[in-house]
Amino acid sequence: MTEQPRWVDATTLRHAVSADRARRLIRQALADGLDPSADPARLAVPAGDGQLLVMPSASRRAAGVKVASVAPGNPARGLERIQALYVLFDAATLTPSAVLDGAALTTLRTPAVSAVAIDCLAAQELSHVVIIGSGPQAVGHAEAILAIRSPTSITVVGREVERARSAANRIRGLAGSPRAEALAVADGAAVEEAVREAAVIVTATSAATPVIDGDWVADGACVVAIGSHEPDRRELDSDLVGRSLVVVEDIGTAQREAGDVVLAVADGRLDWTDVGTLADLVLGRRQRATDRPNVFKGVGMAWQDLVVAEHVTRI
Repeated sequence: MTEQPRWVDATTLRHAVSADRARRLIRQALADGLDPSADPARLAVPAGDGQLLVMPSASRRAAGVKVASVAPGNPARGLERIQALYVLFDAATLTPSAVLDGAALTTLRTPAVSAVAIDCLAAQELSHVVIIGSGPQAVGHAEAILAIRSPTSITVVGREVERARSAANRIRGLAGSPRAEALAVADGAAVEEAVREAAVIVTATSAATPVIDGDWVADGACVVAIGSHEPDRRELDSDLVGRSLVVVEDIGTAQREAGDVVLAVADGRLDWTDVGTLADLVLGRRQRATDRPNVFKGVGMAWQDLVVAEHVTRI
């Protein structure tokens, strides 16, 4: 009789893998030669008032698939915009071995991937971080950044200042106890000042158009854009992307999904031959720029879920 798959809830997942452990797992996978281009393309299917996303990946030891729902109207209903389940299979028999809380897995692995990029693209000593967006990824990215750097302050910018304050309060409780403040998007001058002073800027929003002015970003600063995975949506303008050192998870995937880069190329501000990959950073083939900004555009890939899920189920 086949054993029932193990259920791994959000609490178990976070106890099993810290933000920094997830970062090290992602980095080691790339250092060991994992090829992100081997992932099948993400399948997006219109459903209900949103879409279903199907993201499979396989390694020598395991296979896994995440099924996520994206319902833009859910926050107004008091529900999460993104919900998901992740199923892990034994590679040899393809027997389901575990089912994980997919939303919690995403909230863990996305900042971990960003942290791999930030560790390569940001200055070692930095004082200020700005996070645009006040959802789960805001706190997740703050935690991941605090594991590799010691900023003295973090500013959370959100459309709704109360949600931004809630995220800032949670960030104050993280290890390292940074000073954290909240700003509303409408506080234009204050947001501009915060971004101009920031060494690391994270954009984690559902916006379809740029959320900051590229002129605000200083040379040498690191910008991480993770809010969208569609070719016609972006959080960064073409001027910023065009004058930056640009890194993505995988070129083919970025050409399908990374609107921030796709649109900058379409606008004639960037060429794909100038875009590097996360593996380039990990393997030392690309270095941080100090004479221009550094941009990492992440869309989230299935191999990242698999790397973390495999580790969780081995513990």
